[in-house]
Amino acid sequence: MNAMTSGDTASRNAVFFGGCIPASPDEEHLANDIGAMLAEHGFVLLHGGYNGLMEHAAKGAAAHGGTVAAVTLDGMRWGEFNPHVTEARLLATMGERMHAFLDEADVIIAMAGGIGTLHEMTAAIWYAGNIRAVPVVIAGATAQRFTSFLRRQGWIYASPTRPLGFLHEISDIADLGPLLQPPGALGGQGSEPC
Repeated sequence: MNAMTSGDTASRNAVFFGGCIPASPDEEHLANDIGAMLAEHGFVLLHGGYNGLMEHAAKGAAAHGGTVAAVTLDGMRWGEFNPHVTEARLLATMGERMHAFLDEADVIIAMAGGIGTLHEMTAAIWYAGNIRAVPVVIAGATAQRFTSFLRRQGWIYASPTRPLGFLHEISDIADLGPLLQPPGALGGQGSEPC
């Protein structure tokens, strides 16, 4: 990961996973605020490129001068990119797309969505728990209800070899700021695990 402060020229990548149909106006606002805060901290926003929560996050980032990249499959016709996309990365396979998201991420933020967002969120949690402990932020009440269900059912659990210090929940934009500090600024595992 590249360390960066607001005056540095190196950029960090924030991956945003969120669905096309927002669960509520509150979650739309949260996505917009997330995008804005990411841009303010110098992150490049990587997302699917389409509408809904993705567009709200992209709008927030674009309003604060952020770079917004659509990462999607070449040849798929899922509609036009949202108007805030500044670059597109068209990849040949779903595996390449997921690796582009996960391998390049300095932080991953997941909100509510459909089955595609579910796939992305669970892949991010698995990746962070097994490959590289990139921070995974579960944002908004809808996504938090889902991860609470997964914990209750034993699908997400901490163990001595798989701590959950990478996993964070936020309900309010103020909770995101400390998670966006450069690596090492949090001192160890960061905030309390989910």
